[in-house]
Amino acid sequence: MNDKPRSAASSPSPAGKTPPSDRSSRLSPRLGRWALWGLGLVSGGVAAVLLLVALALSLAYPNLPDISGLTDYRPKLPMRVLSSDGQLLGEFGEERRNYLPIQQIPKVMQEAVLAIEDARFYQHGGVDYLGIIRAGLANVGESRSQGASTITMQVARNFYLSTEKTFTRKIYEILLALKIESALSKEKILEIYMNQIFLGHRAHGFAAASEIYFGKTLDKISVAEAAMLAGLPKAPSAYNPINNPKRATQRQQYIIERMYETGYITEEQRDAAKVEKLRIRPVVESASHAEFVAEAARQLIFSQYGDEAYSRGLNVYLTLNSAEQNSAYRALRRGILDYEKRQVYRGPEAYADLPRDTKELDSRIAEALSDHPANDELLAAVVLEADPKKVSAVLQSGEAITVTSDGLRPATSGLSDKGNPKTRIRRGAVIRVVKGPKQKDGGEWTITQLPEVEGAFVSLDPKTGQVHAMVGGFDYAKNKFNHVTQAWRQPGSSFKPFIYSAALEKGFTPATVVNDAPLFFDAGTTGSQPWEPKNYDGKFEGPMPLRTALAKSKNMVSIRVLHSIGVRYAQDWLTRFGFEAEKHPAYLTMALGAGSVTPMQMAQGFAVFANGGYRVSPQLISRITDNKGRLLYEALPVTLTDDARAIEPRNAFLMSSLLQEVTRSGTAARAQATLKRPDIYGKTGTTNDSMDAWFAGYQKDLVAVVWIGYDQPRKLGDRETGGGLSLPVWIEYMGFALKGKPVDEITPPEGVVNVNGEWFYEEYTAGNSVRELSNEPNVPATSSEDEKKSILDLFKR
Repeated sequence: MNDKPRSAASSPSPAGKTPPSDRSSRLSPRLGRWALWGLGLVSGGVAAVLLLVALALSLAYPNLPDISGLTDYRPKLPMRVLSSDGQLLGEFGEERRNYLPIQQIPKVMQEAVLAIEDARFYQHGGVDYLGIIRAGLANVGESRSQGASTITMQVARNFYLSTEKTFTRKIYEILLALKIESALSKEKILEIYMNQIFLGHRAHGFAAASEIYFGKTLDKISVAEAAMLAGLPKAPSAYNPINNPKRATQRQQYIIERMYETGYITEEQRDAAKVEKLRIRPVVESASHAEFVAEAARQLIFSQYGDEAYSRGLNVYLTLNSAEQNSAYRALRRGILDYEKRQVYRGPEAYADLPRDTKELDSRIAEALSDHPANDELLAAVVLEADPKKVSAVLQSGEAITVTSDGLRPATSGLSDKGNPKTRIRRGAVIRVVKGPKQKDGGEWTITQLPEVEGAFVSLDPKTGQVHAMVGGFDYAKNKFNHVTQAWRQPGSSFKPFIYSAALEKGFTPATVVNDAPLFFDAGTTGSQPWEPKNYDGKFEGPMPLRTALAKSKNMVSIRVLHSIGVRYAQDWLTRFGFEAEKHPAYLTMALGAGSVTPMQMAQGFAVFANGGYRVSPQLISRITDNKGRLLYEALPVTLTDDARAIEPRNAFLMSSLLQEVTRSGTAARAQATLKRPDIYGKTGTTNDSMDAWFAGYQKDLVAVVWIGYDQPRKLGDRETGGGLSLPVWIEYMGFALKGKPVDEITPPEGVVNVNGEWFYEEYTAGNSVRELSNEPNVPATSSEDEKKSILDLFKR
């Protein structure tokens, strides 16, 4: 028996339990095996990823674009289009840009950009892997993605890649960033970025943005201003201090805090910047609204210079005056909007799902309105609450507005409980509003809608063809189709003067009496269907002189005159004014403007009457200079010679006399009455079912034409006419253009005489003219029921 105490090692363990030392010895090898297995798995995964990356690199790298455009970066100079008075009308190519070397870009501007866009710019090699991991972790818990693009990656994307969010594009972006970093210094990459990035309002680069938003050069900006500009690259439209001051300020405050956190500014600078009141310079877009005419000029220059037109710094001076252009734009826009007030409400432009959380509401409204930009004074708004007595909404700027009383009237059907659900104004509806004079209840806002109807306006000098104003449609951003030069429309009764002009050469005079009585023609005569034309008012007034017939726009008289002189003769006569014969088939319907013309052609045609019988071509460009002001092209002066003569001076004079009667006592009497001057000449025109409304007219030194209609022809309305729709537009423009100009009536040329207050060709005073048109072409016969159903009342006044 051994009485020595037992060591702990030999002491018996409690029943059923393994000593701790034994467990550790058994677990150690197992943990080692697990660690080795895990390490091997991770290593294998890393190796596989590296292998895939290497494979992607080997396949993609050879296909990367050449970056010589960056290593020898030379920003292109835009083509600038200017009015005759030097106002900028448009720029094409690279937009507004003032290129600054990195040494001239203030440190505070560089640091503001780095703080928010790429704080580790000088530490990484083009790709910030830590930033990618951070963004990946953040995206796991957020519905909105966070980017991890470095400044170098943004340069690669802006120069060479699309904006689509795909894995392939991201791979190319990373590879290009690495390639750029190997070729350029950090300073050069930052310089290119800060001069290239788009910052809203056509500004490229921070130097241009500083002048646009603050009206000062970049070297004069403060910390607060630098932070405001640095917030623009993320989304220039959403964080724009002009479009949305509230959202822009929120991002500016965050950037100021980031500048402090990264050590770029002190605590005192941070606090001062956060309370600094910024003076934002309102951006005044081209007051002349010459987008259509600038585009027409661009096309002409491009046809001459090709792609170089956008990089040579060309200055293209046009013939139009900016003030007249703006007057034409406003007049046409007012005319179309006045017409729109008489139309039924078609409903909101869209509907957005609005969150109940007020913190998320602002960003959702901004997102919803991003697809509905302002249309000049017609602003888009998202409705928060709506009932028949009040609508509360928010604009893109973040401003909350309330519409009440008369402001709701244009959208009454959209607010009615019994209205169509598809056109209801409710929470989330995207509507249009316009601010006007205060109403009786103090409200200033009115619900409206974007017009569907289109229009065109063109004016030119009848002696030179120089264009004074051109408005190709209601809004260029909405519809870039230039209705002045591209829209082929039926001119209706505004075409009658050219038929009357042809008749003057066949012995007709303003005093020739023609019967305003019913007519009927079969299909063989019209070239289409049986035709029983009528006058606009449905009345027949019997025999009357041509002067009265044109003033009242009598269809029956025009048809009888055309039938008498012959449709082939008249068709050939039209070509003297610049019209195309094939666009005006030789049928009697030509008397009522059944052919096709453009507003520009109509301006050319009426210019022949205005200038005494000469045909002139439209002229838009007066001269071109390079970026140093050297003259490259100058239009030759236009001289009216016999080579350009289209009709005799006496024909032009008699037609002016007849057209003066139209504006004095006829369908356009409102013109002389409003403008209070007699030297006004013109003709209204409205086609079948009021699908096209025209007014074409002139003063001795200025021709102007207005057209209004739908792109896809349809009725404007039973009571809509050229005199009611287009004439007011023409009057408003002429009121501006002729202001201060003395009355200057067209003087009679040789070869005409006045007898008892009426003008005649000298040789027709002896009684050898057509005194009365008595030979009736076709007296209406009783037509069958089938014929009556197919008869087309083609054209009205």
